[in-house]
Order: sequence, then C-alpha cells, then structure tokens
Amino acid sequence: MYYKFSGFTQKLTGSGLASVYSPQGLRPGVPAEAPAMVFATPTKLVSGAGTALEYMGANQVPDLQRLFQIADGTPVHLKRGVPDRLLYRTTMALTVGGALYCLVALYIAANPSKK
Repeated sequence: MYYKFSGFTQKLTGSGLASVYSPQGLRPGVPAEAPAMVFATPTKLVSGAGTALEYMGANQVPDLQRLFQIADGTPVHLKRGVPDRLLYRTTMALTVGGALYCLVALYIAANPSKK
C-alpha cells in the first residue's frame, strides 16, 4: 500500500500508485517557451558564452600568497599597507565610540533627571 499526505486532514492517507508518483504540487512536463526576462540588462546565454576568461582579470592569487607569507611580523589584516590600516583604525574608532555611547546611554537611563 502507498501513502500520501492529505492537505485536508493533515495526515497520511492510503493512496493508489498513480497518485503517489505525481504529487499535488508538481506539474508534469517542461514549459514550451522560455520565461520572459525579468531584468532589462542584456545577458549571455550559456551556449553563447564562448570562453570563460573573457570576463576575468589576471589571477592575483599567487601574488597575494607571496605577500601574505612574508615573515615580517606584520599581522595579516594589515599586510596590504595604508588601506588596511585605514580600515582597521576606522573600525576600531567606531567600535570604541559605539561602546562609549552605549555606556553614556546606560548612565542616562539609570539616573533620570529630577524635575
């Protein structure tokens, strides 16, 4: 005997072989036409793509591996120079500033004004 989930009773019910192999939510067959494009930007189909290297730049992985493996005592998150230092310091300043703001807000909430 075959079983099928009934959407009406929310339980498993006995079923025949034909209804088990064609579930309720699935439609048989493939649509005859391709769906309409949603976005207006032109895209290449997979069959007409040609070479995949057309959109890729030069492979920078070996250069970055050499850069990050230099043993100069610099942390990895600061190896690329000024942009990394700028991002690191901005992040730290925002973190410390946010923590101080939270402490000030907590102090104000704990000590209401006496009017």
